[in-house]
Amino acid sequence: MQIPILNGIYADNGPDLRTSYPVNLVPVPKQSGISAGFLRPGDGIVGNGTGPGIDRGGINWNGVCYRVMGTKLVTVASNGAVTVLGDVGGPVNTLVTMDYSFDRLAIASGGRLYYWNGALTQVTDPDLGVVLDVVWVDGYFMTTDGTSLIVTELSDPTQVNPLKYGSSEVDPDPVVALLKLRNEVYALNRNTIEVFDNVGGEFFPFQRIDGAQIQKGVIGTFGCCVFVESVAFLGSGRNEAPGIYLGANATAQKISTQEIDQILLGYTEAQLAGVKLEARNDKAHQHLYVHLPDRTLVFDAAATGELSQPVWFTLTTSQVGFSQYRARNLVWAYDKWLIGDPQSSAIGYLVDNISSHWGQIVRWEFGTLIVYNESNGAIFNELELVSLTGSVALGVDPMISTSYSVDGVAWSQDRSIRAGTTGSRKRLAWFQQGHMRNWRIQRFHGDSQAHLSFIRLEAQIEPLAY
Repeated sequence: MQIPILNGIYADNGPDLRTSYPVNLVPVPKQSGISAGFLRPGDGIVGNGTGPGIDRGGINWNGVCYRVMGTKLVTVASNGAVTVLGDVGGPVNTLVTMDYSFDRLAIASGGRLYYWNGALTQVTDPDLGVVLDVVWVDGYFMTTDGTSLIVTELSDPTQVNPLKYGSSEVDPDPVVALLKLRNEVYALNRNTIEVFDNVGGEFFPFQRIDGAQIQKGVIGTFGCCVFVESVAFLGSGRNEAPGIYLGANATAQKISTQEIDQILLGYTEAQLAGVKLEARNDKAHQHLYVHLPDRTLVFDAAATGELSQPVWFTLTTSQVGFSQYRARNLVWAYDKWLIGDPQSSAIGYLVDNISSHWGQIVRWEFGTLIVYNESNGAIFNELELVSLTGSVALGVDPMISTSYSVDGVAWSQDRSIRAGTTGSRKRLAWFQQGHMRNWRIQRFHGDSQAHLSFIRLEAQIEPLAY
């Protein structure tokens, strides 16, 4: 019989069944004749340079990758060479927002606004106030200080007219972030989202679109991004627990599952306020990255539509348990995904021929749904993990292991086999795998040395009748 492997089940200390999503493995919908989908290794991270500090944000402007590292605005070349352009201040443990017009790049850093157009300048007009976020739309740079929406002058973007302040005041919640979608500005507040369109006029040139308001809000400035022609955000409505939503056309569609919501409840609101969301459209995947303090949750919109069920997986830079995923601020430039490291000044890019992170071995893991024989027992004579083997690193013959649970909490001792060396197309099979009295869950794990894809789990089961 075939046992599904794209996600699994486990139990917590309470009377709940919970979903276990693959760790450092990416679900891929694919009709192969063997199964409807498979798990491939998560992308590896290769370093190719060092900057002047921890990466805080990046953008591709005119074919060049610009990043803020530490307090410095830099450019990163295809070979990883870093050129320092100027200083945009700190604090160095906070992210920055970057956007561009036709002739200048804007950087919101440490509550201040900077422009780069061959020279770095700071906007010093006192009417600008504190800058939490910035976006460019219709010739204006628009910023927010948490209370007002502020636009620069069309003729001189270093000047601000205080008579041209706008507000997002349907709800008395603070403005947290700004995004532009279909040339409309989304003012993302803590409990609501309002949409503005440019109508011109003598004073504030943008007008609220009343019918486009969304009754959910965003927790943190960086907890939102444009994703599949919608606004993806981590937040909630008034008096609600946090979740992950897609907002468009005056509605918010929840994409976080019960398991994702349960994970989010493990963090304080202050921790969630520092979470960053970013989108990546690559190889027919539409990935939404939710960078939590100790892991990154990834939602795949394309796979969700094809498989008709929510597709999530987890990325982590760890060999045991979970720790921060060390790829952040993805920028598509020079025909590859450039990334920064949230823990060091290293810079690099993503690759698919290895799955280690910065040269460090990382773990992978996945589980199965419950195997149930209508309350009857069964003997597991053989388990075969149908895989694409033979792609491990040269000179390595790594181990992969499996264990099982009959209650979702306690797990059996690991049974390990070798995954094979380079070019070895061996079958991955475990024999004499015990029995179950009622139901059973299987779990598999290994590390990035076993660079394998998993297509199907096949079990030879001998039913027992009690």
